[in-house]
Amino acid sequence: MKILSNQNWKSISTLSLLAIVVLSSCGGNEAPPQSAPIETQFLQLKTSNEDQVSYYPGSMEGEVNVDIKPQVSGYIQEVYVQEGSFVKKGQPLFKIKSEVFEAQVANSDATYKAAIANLANAKNEVDKIEPLVESKVVTDVQLVTAKAAYDAAKAQVAQAKASLHSSVLNKNFSLITAPVSGFVGRITNKIGTLVTLSDSNPLTTLSKIDQIFVYFSLPEKDYLILQKEQGKEFQKINLELADGSIYQIAGRLESANGNINSTTGTMTMKAIFSNPNHLLRSGGTGKVILHQQLNTVIALPKYCVKDIQDQLFVFALKDSNKIAMQPIHSFGSNDSCYFVNNGVNNGDKIATNRIDALYDGEVVKPIIKNK
Repeated sequence: MKILSNQNWKSISTLSLLAIVVLSSCGGNEAPPQSAPIETQFLQLKTSNEDQVSYYPGSMEGEVNVDIKPQVSGYIQEVYVQEGSFVKKGQPLFKIKSEVFEAQVANSDATYKAAIANLANAKNEVDKIEPLVESKVVTDVQLVTAKAAYDAAKAQVAQAKASLHSSVLNKNFSLITAPVSGFVGRITNKIGTLVTLSDSNPLTTLSKIDQIFVYFSLPEKDYLILQKEQGKEFQKINLELADGSIYQIAGRLESANGNINSTTGTMTMKAIFSNPNHLLRSGGTGKVILHQQLNTVIALPKYCVKDIQDQLFVFALKDSNKIAMQPIHSFGSNDSCYFVNNGVNNGDKIATNRIDALYDGEVVKPIIKNK
């Protein structure tokens, strides 16, 4: 075997390196292969009739809420009801000590009886003097005086009768009864508490809750849609309770205030719900759910929409299978769709997958689906 010299090894190494460089330089003149367009699904839009659902926080009130206040001053002697209990109209609620009022009744009654007796005497005096005047035994002056005394006695009777009636009323007011049937609210005054006519806080509140009113604020934009699209009435009204459940009875809508608040841009509305089982209570909270039937609108599935800093975008298929990222405007939504009135049109093709990977101007291999 012939042994190669160092000079030969160097020559071979040099030639090998030159060959590698030449091959590399030849390969660098070729463009890298372009990736094939990626299959992307598109939805061809069509107008449709949709149900728009909107949620509005609200507060509940009974159809009648009555503050119970004393009509006479005195110390509470009895409390006949408990907080949260149901009472019927006319049922006793509180008793104010009535000894003073009973004494006033007795005094007024005595004054009234004395006035009646005085009236009878005055009448007798007139009856006695009249024939004497006719026979000219006494002068007309005495008769005039007697009749004046009689008229004064009648006035005293009327005054005493009114005073007696007032005393009886005050005595009756010492027993406070329910003006309506309803549920008893908080009772802040206990037995022995002095209550007066000037007290600002009521003894309690009675709530009649056979119907419940839920008050909420409706934005001006939604109010205008209500007027234009629904003939002043929503198709369906529901109530979501605090635990997330839906109240079983649908309600109806009324305007609680005919004006729009210029500060908040909202109108106060009232949703009325029948409450036969008294599940709903005054002071409760919930969300009024309004359903609107929208006719011939474009409904975009939410998974087609890209949200960037509160601006909504979609990827629309254009000529040569290029896509364009374009903004849209939504005037409402439901659980699954945006309702769009600007940015897309009937018949447009909108990407439904790869939303986070797509970019403006990308060429794709479209797969079209009709809605």
